[in-house]
Amino acid sequence: MSGKKPSLIREFVTVVGTALVLSVLVRTFLIQAFYVPSESMENTLLKNDRIIVSKISTKITGIHRGNVIVFHDPGQWLGDGFPNPYDTPVGRVLQFVGIVPSNSGNDLVKRVVGVGGDKIKCCDAQGRIEVNGTGVDEPYIKSGSPTDQITFDVLVPEGYVFVMGDNRGNSEDSRFHLELNNGMVPIKDVVGRVSVKVWPLSRMGGIEN
Repeated sequence: MSGKKPSLIREFVTVVGTALVLSVLVRTFLIQAFYVPSESMENTLLKNDRIIVSKISTKITGIHRGNVIVFHDPGQWLGDGFPNPYDTPVGRVLQFVGIVPSNSGNDLVKRVVGVGGDKIKCCDAQGRIEVNGTGVDEPYIKSGSPTDQITFDVLVPEGYVFVMGDNRGNSEDSRFHLELNNGMVPIKDVVGRVSVKVWPLSRMGGIEN
């Protein structure tokens, strides 16, 4: 019996090591879990919702108007950032292997309202965003949260997106950072597209049609 122990130990280490490597590869190239740090995407996403971000779909199909994306802070939008509840030695390891949701404190989640080549303007007579001269109905906007806190008229360059939160009255999005590249987010800073809510269980499900 004693002669089998080293073999069992090696087998256990091999299985665990392989699982960790696969987890890191999945997190790096395919999907990643995040948590929502603020109320800016209500009612589509609530603060502290856990979400799954698809990296591979963004690479394959690109980014389109209406997509909800996670992206790295493109230039001090967050100041010192949000507190990270997993910012402990153990928590950082668990984030790295993908066991707990990731958020460096410098990642944001918003909805894409303009892509390269789009002319985005606020607002028409009904208070709607205009995209390429046409007013857009946005049923996902939180009720009673208008868009027209700041007026603007910008052209989205290729390789960038213009983003807003669904809770327009409580979202420090592209509108509030026009002094930095007209509020544009470089596509290279996009982590991926939010595909599903996974927690709490009562809110589990997709967010896009």
